[in-house]
Amino acid sequence: MEIYLIRHTSVDVPEGICYGQTDVPLKDTFEKEAALVKQKLRDIPFDAVYTSPLSRCTRLADYCGYSDAVRDGRLKEISFGAWEMLSYPQIMKCDPHIGKWVADFLNVPATDGESVADLNVRVVSFLDEIRTKDYRRVAVFTHGGILAGAQVYVGLIQPEEAFKSPEPFGGIVRISF
Repeated sequence: MEIYLIRHTSVDVPEGICYGQTDVPLKDTFEKEAALVKQKLRDIPFDAVYTSPLSRCTRLADYCGYSDAVRDGRLKEISFGAWEMLSYPQIMKCDPHIGKWVADFLNVPATDGESVADLNVRVVSFLDEIRTKDYRRVAVFTHGGILAGAQVYVGLIQPEEAFKSPEPFGGIVRISF
């Protein structure tokens, strides 16, 4: 089985803002970026298509011709909880918990949010379920955190390296079982 994990296009959010599961808008370059993604996928037949329910993913799935993609909440980005839509300097000022998170973000959740380990539980749950299906190729429109978690799942990268070089917006990662 091959799974094509497709990251949404560029978001219209200032650099350094923790937007996580907030349903943020896309940049006005959406059509140009989405056309490139659609071109890369055009000759690949998929047995199933899934998407995060957040609009930055459903909009790309729709543009690529998959308006009937199955929406799955496990494919949402990591939740930054109380930190959503705040900059790191703002978080450093108002939440003393940030120090614990910075020291061990793999295991310590954001205030009222998730840790990377929590995110990976969702990734594993989704991928383990997909593996039970009789699919040859699956497309998944999702987020950078999910792409990283899936690569950890199949052993392409180590957990502590998962967020050092995130897949670019509109990027595609192929994993196989």
